[in-house]
Amino acid sequence: MTRCSLLLLLCLLTCRTFAQQNAVPAKVMQEIYDQVKTPYKYGLVIAPEGGRKADCPSVFRKGKFWYMTYILFDGRGYETWLAKSSNLLHWTTLGRVLSFSDSSSAAWDKHQKAGYLALQDYEWDGSYALQSYAGKHWMSYIGGHETGYETGALAIGIACTNKDITIPHNWQRTERPVLAATDPLARWWENKKLYKSTIIWDKEKTLGHPFVMYYNANGDTSGNKPKYRWFERIGMAVSDDMLYWQRFEVEPVMHHPIGLTADPVIQKIGKIWVMFYFGAFWEGRKDAFNRFACSYDLVNWTDWTGPDLVKPSESFDQKYAHKSFVVKHNGVVYHFYCAVDGKDNRGIAVAVSKDLGKSKVAFKE
Repeated sequence: MTRCSLLLLLCLLTCRTFAQQNAVPAKVMQEIYDQVKTPYKYGLVIAPEGGRKADCPSVFRKGKFWYMTYILFDGRGYETWLAKSSNLLHWTTLGRVLSFSDSSSAAWDKHQKAGYLALQDYEWDGSYALQSYAGKHWMSYIGGHETGYETGALAIGIACTNKDITIPHNWQRTERPVLAATDPLARWWENKKLYKSTIIWDKEKTLGHPFVMYYNANGDTSGNKPKYRWFERIGMAVSDDMLYWQRFEVEPVMHHPIGLTADPVIQKIGKIWVMFYFGAFWEGRKDAFNRFACSYDLVNWTDWTGPDLVKPSESFDQKYAHKSFVVKHNGVVYHFYCAVDGKDNRGIAVAVSKDLGKSKVAFKE
């Protein structure tokens, strides 16, 4: 064995030992599951008409009201919308916060603007408020120049505003992506398209930087089974100012051998970081479902291997039940997710930890 080979082997063994030492015990994983599980499906809370598809809920609180950003696909591409609620169950749409660009625009994100809230209070059963940095509120978003459903060179942009975040208005966007598949330092698993991201403000700078982004992407899948359309994995980036981002580590931090591992959202329960994410098309499965993983250090994640948090079971989510956003309020856990029925109608549903009764909201035939 050469000296380089020996050093590589020692490095791999050291990394594996470190990861094992930082694994979250099964007992703790079970305790987390017992806290976050939501066995009762209340039903749809946003069911758009006219063939539009609602996706990717993000929920925050300001004052006595709750607000949700979510994305709509209308055939052209993604826009980001805002809704309001007093009880987390009944929602009123207010308007857009990221809109399509003018037809004459040459913007890199002309036809795709799918936004996800950033810098939220991540404490479980906390305020769920959005924190401001540099006098502004922030979100990351998927941007793209081509029309269609997730077509073209999708990349990650940053948007911000110093206006009232409860009133619909277009947030200011970066002139170019902050992370793209074409970047010279893009890694093998993200060299095709970048998708949803979530950003936390870690004021303790666990990783040496205050802002930590998790995002999913797809890339080189050579050697994998061709019957699967694509693979997605979750990786990381860090920043000191929300505008300039550097990739963190080479390998993804959450992935599975087959299918999609995607749409991370981070919260913290006690000393445990919890990543809510969805899986799809894993070996032997054709559906999409919500899962979680836990970490002590934001890098090494222990995957939950027990029951899905949410999976298809009802007429409104019989195809996919995925893309989590989870909050706890007044002793009740609300698990918002994207529900897709057998006709590919797509809306926002919620499952809860206590039986609140079934909603009569449903997709129109």
